[in-house]
Amino acid sequence: MDELHRPDMEVLKKMQRHPVYIILDDIRSMQNVGSVFRTSDAFLVKEILLCGYTPTPPHRDINKSALGATETVPWRHADSTSDAVDWCKKNNITTFAIEQTHNSTTLSDFKWTGEKPIALVFGNEVNGVNDEVLSKIEGVLEVPQWGHKHSLNISVCVGIVLWACIGNHFKS
Repeated sequence: MDELHRPDMEVLKKMQRHPVYIILDDIRSMQNVGSVFRTSDAFLVKEILLCGYTPTPPHRDINKSALGATETVPWRHADSTSDAVDWCKKNNITTFAIEQTHNSTTLSDFKWTGEKPIALVFGNEVNGVNDEVLSKIEGVLEVPQWGHKHSLNISVCVGIVLWACIGNHFKS
């Protein structure tokens, strides 16, 4: 870790995190949840909100892919994704779903300045972001795809979206 210039746990706790929240909407797979933790650690996101029946740490199957990131990324559970979006609105956090809809903005066209916090809602592996949540959010972002399948694995999608929002905006 010294060669990679990574902060130790005490330094990490004091570091300013990027003003990005991840909201997981009824994710089924513990491995996907663990992968989101690990990716969120890499991008130093502010917090993960695990909603509905999304599994929560500690759990062996989450830890298998998180590799300790459940200890380095702040998180909490919300009874529903709708509750999490309401919390964001009360805290002046702009919410975006990552989904394919008629009015979506292609991720490459999304311009975020980093001045105001954002929350990114990632939906269930089969059903996507639920309709009630889509009716409450400020916008929808879409990762363009050209193949036969109509979706990406959530852990891959989180990495792509965080790179577009944070990696292209904040330089280390």
